[in-house]
Formats: sequence, C-alpha cells, structure tokens
Amino acid sequence: MKQFRKILRFELLGYAKNKLFVGITVFLVVASAIAMCIPNILSLFDRGEAPAEERPVMLVAVGDASLSPIVMPTFTEGFPDYEVKEAGTEAAVREAVEAGDAECGFFVREALSYTYYVENLSLYDTNTAVASGLLQETYRMAAMITGGLSPEDTAAILAAVPAGDTVTLGKDQAQNFFYTYIMIFALYTVILLYGQMVATGVATEKSSRAMELLVTAAEPTGMMFAKVLAACLAGLAQLVAVFGSAVLFYRLNRDAWGENPIVESFFNIPMGLLVYMLVFFVLGFLIYAFLYGAIGSTASKLEDINTSVMPITFLFIIAFMVVVFSMSSGSIDNIAMRICSYIPFTSPMAMFTRIAMSTVAWYEIAVSIAILAVSVVGTGVLSARIYRVGVLLYGTPPRFFGILKAVFWK
Repeated sequence: MKQFRKILRFELLGYAKNKLFVGITVFLVVASAIAMCIPNILSLFDRGEAPAEERPVMLVAVGDASLSPIVMPTFTEGFPDYEVKEAGTEAAVREAVEAGDAECGFFVREALSYTYYVENLSLYDTNTAVASGLLQETYRMAAMITGGLSPEDTAAILAAVPAGDTVTLGKDQAQNFFYTYIMIFALYTVILLYGQMVATGVATEKSSRAMELLVTAAEPTGMMFAKVLAACLAGLAQLVAVFGSAVLFYRLNRDAWGENPIVESFFNIPMGLLVYMLVFFVLGFLIYAFLYGAIGSTASKLEDINTSVMPITFLFIIAFMVVVFSMSSGSIDNIAMRICSYIPFTSPMAMFTRIAMSTVAWYEIAVSIAILAVSVVGTGVLSARIYRVGVLLYGTPPRFFGILKAVFWK
C-alpha cells in the first residue's frame, strides 16, 4: 500500500507539472467561461436596434373580384417576410417580376387555382407550399360565407385550435437529448485521450529502461492500478474544472441567456443522472485504461503505440457510434442497445444513455454496473500480469499467444 501511494502521488504530480495537460485544462475552462458570457459580450457591442431590413415585394393579383377581400389579408398574414401588394392583372405581376420591381408574385385565378411567378426559383423556395395552404383556407372560408355564415364566424371556426396535454410517464427524449449527447461525447473524449496517455507513459518508461528497476522494487499490480487511478483522477479533475466553470458562469449570466430551453436543460440535469454519469465514467475509464496500459507495456517502441492500441480504439468507436445512431433514430431501447448495456466495453455509454433517455428497471442497472465492476477488477489483474511480463520484453515485437503463455504459465 505504501508503494501504491508513492506511485500514485508521483503520477498525479506528473500530470500537475505537465504543461500540455495544464494548458488544455486552462484553455477549456476559459473557453467555457467565454461561451457562457456570450450574451453579455454581444450586448456590449449592441448600440441600439439596427434598422429593420426592407422586406422584398410580393405582388398578388386576384382574377375573381369576390375573392380579393379574403385573399389579400390571408396572403399578407401568411407571408410576414414579404411586403404583399395587390396588382391589377396577371400581366402586371409578370412584368414587375421580370423588371425586378418585385421578387415574386401570384396570380390567383380562383380559390383553388394560381400561378406563381419568380425570376430564379431557389432550391429552398417554399412559397408555393405556403400559398397552397392559404388558398385552401380561403376556399373553405368562401364556401362557409356562401353557405350563410358571417366572415367573423368563419374566421373563428378556421382559427380554432385543439388543446391537448402530454403526460410523460417516463423520460422526455427531446428534453434530455442535448445534455446526454454532451455527457457521452465528454466520456468518449476523456477515455480515448487519457487511455492513450496511459499507454504512452508506460511505453516511455519502458524505453528508458527504468522500468526494469521499478518492476523489481514494486508490485506490478500496485504500479498498474496507481498509474490508471492517477489518470482517472486527472481526467475527472479536468471534467469538473471545465463543467464547474461552465455552471458558475452560467449562473452569473443566467438573465442574459433568457428562456433558452437547450441551455436550461443542460444546466438542470437531475442529480441522480450525474451520479450515474460518475459511476459509469469511473468504471468505463478504468476498464479501458487498464487495457491501454497493458498494451502499452508490450510495445517494443514508442512509435508502435498507435498501431498497438488501434483494436481497442476501434472497439470504443463502434460503441460510441451505436449509441449516437440510436439516439438520433429515437430508438433508445433497440436490441443493439440492450445487448451493449451488459457488455463491459460498451455498457458505460449504452446503459447511461438508456438511463438518461428511457425507462430502465433498477435491476437492469444493477446487473450492468455489477458486470462492469467485476470486469474492471478482472481486467486490472490481467493487465497487471501482462504489464509485469510486457515491460521486460525488448527487441522482437511480442506475440499475443506468447504473452498469454508467459502470463498464465510462468
């Protein structure tokens, strides 16, 4: 235990003295603080309301004079981004559009028939779709007035909107999507970044030949657990610093953000979900960091690290893609996600996502965490044995079965 504490303290001091680690942390903290202050920063450059931009002109000509009192107000209200003006004839609409005096125009022959004039039809032009809906409403209004209803009664009938309430008995996926994605992406980034750092650190010590003395002076299991735990604590401290500063500056600038539903949802994360995130972050980080450390100890040269850890990286990327695709599709409880919720290498993201965006029974969560915790211990012990053998292998790249033979039979 004394050796474990010494190694842990040494590794933590190494992270604290690492200029790149400290620099990235400071940069992320400053960036999150600036992001939360953006509304107030923009207000400093606001010198009053900018003059309203002149709206483009839309001409409307109605062939049936009886429809004009209905069509013109409907188009004026239905196209708020245009200055809707009445034209006398279809030819007048066409000539104005050709001359550039109007951006576009409509000639309404009758209630359900029109011609749309525009110089260059944009890929995103939706005016015809809007006009079709407006003329459908106009046709119904005209039919009701012809049937004896007053224009006021007709407008009241068409404006009637049903009122409904939604009772969410489980989770609101739309509300939880944003902060769930941020958490998953943060977990993904930290595990890949610090796992790579663990592997690189072990390979660096091995290349310096100092490892030969360390292995004989300390227990490999203690060394491996101390290195991985130090990386986990450093990553956790970095996350706390970044997200903590974001929360602090958000509270200082809450009034400037106003009623922004996305930002509010992120900073109103339930405490229970934060606890689950912490559990899955620590366990998920540990299982991958142990693997990275074991593989790093078997690398013959520092340059071989990226190639050696590629299978683990691909495994984690696949898990990330399964989760992201499931979130995007809205099918959080599909078969792939259910299976991944119990596989130790994918459960940190899959089960956490299901907890955040779906309803998961408590025993499913307990089983997933138990499997992950047992796997972490087993992976740690196995990685420590590989570490003990791998750090003493130099020269010829070690073979997989050769390492297993040395671990279990030597």
